[in-house]
Amino acid sequence: MDLAFLKTLYQRPGPYASVYADLTRTTEDASKAAELRWRALRADLEAQHAPQGTLRAVEQAIGEEMDLRRSEGLVLFAADGEVLHTERLPTAPRVPQARVAPLPHVLPYLAERGERFSHLVAVVDRRGGAIDCVTAAGDHRHIDVRGDEDYPIRKTKAGDWNQSRFQRSSENVWKANAKKVAHEIDRAAERCGAEAIVIAGDTRARTAVLEEVSDNVLAHTVESDRNIDMNDPDLGAELDRVLRLKSTERVMAVAERFDRELANGQRAVAGLPATVEAVRNGQVETLLLDDDPDSPARLWVGPDPAQVAASPEELREEFGVDAPREDRADAALVRAVAATDGDLVVLPAEGNPGLHVGAVLRFTA
Repeated sequence: MDLAFLKTLYQRPGPYASVYADLTRTTEDASKAAELRWRALRADLEAQHAPQGTLRAVEQAIGEEMDLRRSEGLVLFAADGEVLHTERLPTAPRVPQARVAPLPHVLPYLAERGERFSHLVAVVDRRGGAIDCVTAAGDHRHIDVRGDEDYPIRKTKAGDWNQSRFQRSSENVWKANAKKVAHEIDRAAERCGAEAIVIAGDTRARTAVLEEVSDNVLAHTVESDRNIDMNDPDLGAELDRVLRLKSTERVMAVAERFDRELANGQRAVAGLPATVEAVRNGQVETLLLDDDPDSPARLWVGPDPAQVAASPEELREEFGVDAPREDRADAALVRAVAATDGDLVVLPAEGNPGLHVGAVLRFTA
């Protein structure tokens, strides 16, 4: 997971308020229930001595979200009297919570957000097609492609006069239109860097398009065998399945590389002390953290992301930090890795007993 989008989040001195709000409305008294859940979170922020300006900013953002009923859940991070980052969720957050700390509590958000891949969906027919392309950052582009040829589209019935000539003409039109659609798919996939592609629609048109797309596009393509349109829920479900599979493949590939490098004693480290040292040296290419909301691991941090240590004395002696602050280890490590353009992989805690934290390295010390 690319953490570059988090960089601006860390530009404030803190403390940060991190809120995971359940705004679901599934009962008759839904609005009242959502309000009561927010009041409980607000009380938690007050009990943790959230600065008044930050508390007001969070309250305003939550209030607007509830009034407009735009989401079932909301994650937000605020500091210095301002909401710095928000994201709407399609369902309630897994663990609703509110926390005030030196750093934003981002790991639950990153675990729920998951890996984001640039992807492309195309629905084709014999006259052209429609293409949707979405970047990893969420930028969306829609392209409608109309073939240069539209007559004759359908073959003639058996026994019609000069049947064979019209059938050949129809096939030529399909191929010409398919070539144009394929060209637009290639261009769109290259522009958005699509790592997952779904092509659906008319069976014959789909086959013709697949024969014309580039090898690179073909390597990332999953074919949907249903003749559906761009708004069909089944197409959305197919895309979700493909993206989940892509995310699983990514996690497995990184985990396998980590195991291999660690076994060879080369570019990987395991455990909190070794990972902290690698983070401070800017060695971390990919940080691996298990998804443990109750992790007791703590680190001490300074104002610079690389200022991470196991004790306040170490920060004072090695970095000259006057006022070290203690926070969750995962919050400190994610901030440090984001600052050095590293990636993150969140591992299911139940699948990796004993690992907790590790890293694949760019280079050895």
